[in-house]
Amino acid sequence: MRAAIYQAPGEITVEDVPKPEIEEPTDAIVRVTHTAVCGSDLWFYRGQSDREEGSRVGHEPMGIVEAVGDDVRSVEPGDRVFAPFVISCGYCEFCRKGLHTSCVNGDSWNGDNGGAQGKYVRSPHADGTLVRVPDRHADDEETLRSLLPLTDVMGTGHHAAVSAGVGKGDTCVVIGDGAVGLCGVLAARRLGAERIIAMGHHEDRLELAEEFGATETVSARGEEAIERALGRTYGGANHVMECVGAASAMDTAIEVCRPGGTIGYVGVPHGVTAEGLDVYSMFGENIALRGGIAPVRAYAEELMADVLQGTLDPSPIFTKKVDLDGVPEGYRAMDERDAIKVLVKP
Repeated sequence: MRAAIYQAPGEITVEDVPKPEIEEPTDAIVRVTHTAVCGSDLWFYRGQSDREEGSRVGHEPMGIVEAVGDDVRSVEPGDRVFAPFVISCGYCEFCRKGLHTSCVNGDSWNGDNGGAQGKYVRSPHADGTLVRVPDRHADDEETLRSLLPLTDVMGTGHHAAVSAGVGKGDTCVVIGDGAVGLCGVLAARRLGAERIIAMGHHEDRLELAEEFGATETVSARGEEAIERALGRTYGGANHVMECVGAASAMDTAIEVCRPGGTIGYVGVPHGVTAEGLDVYSMFGENIALRGGIAPVRAYAEELMADVLQGTLDPSPIFTKKVDLDGVPEGYRAMDERDAIKVLVKP
């Protein structure tokens, strides 16, 4: 089969690799029909995080089940499914408490099981990982585009809002105008926030944030951005969502959080270290920090229900579409900010 391969910083190729096969009775093979390039993929693409040369890439699969192992009960060949960005068993201590990203039997999509930016993937623990799309929606392309972000960015934005404690009538600040930050705006609106201040650097993305429900936007950097956010919130928001992962974004989150407030952080913390984190300010202002890698499998069914009834649609984050051979171009477009998020249809 064909799959996208990481070769070196700035170099993604599409090559022939062995098609995955059933190895365990709990496995399923999925023919990928939709996937995406993620903002977190840019870290290794830019050489800012390590990755093994020659490894398969991608972690947001949606497709059709082609085969299942003897012990699989929740899906069968022909079913439309999508899957979170990590594999989880569904029955260990952490899966049972909704923390699927800490599954003791967990795995990634990036090894010999296929890599999700390819024609096929093998899903270990299919019953605990795969989410079945109801048959009546299985071939509705518009609905499928809206469901695909539930594999990662929509669930991650929702985790930021939940971790920050966003609720009905609240004021919150969303830091970041990438796909996760935009989905965080959607999540905050879904949870009933009254005021949503979106902070970013790109006017077109902040316009989309307003379409998603942001009541106000701040387009600035550094101290200017902080001052404007503090002015809008009369001294800070009780609920702050950090959706970037850079040290500067975390610093901004601490600055714009109201004393006694909570920061929900979901950005992969590149450059954020214990030495650089302003814990003293958090201590002095009784600011709580909650979040981490989003257990999107825990949120999949509730978010899918809203998508299927037409009250949640994150699909506008896809601003470019490519086929499998176009994946290298998709990485370039996201790296150069020509696209918010790239949809891939293998």
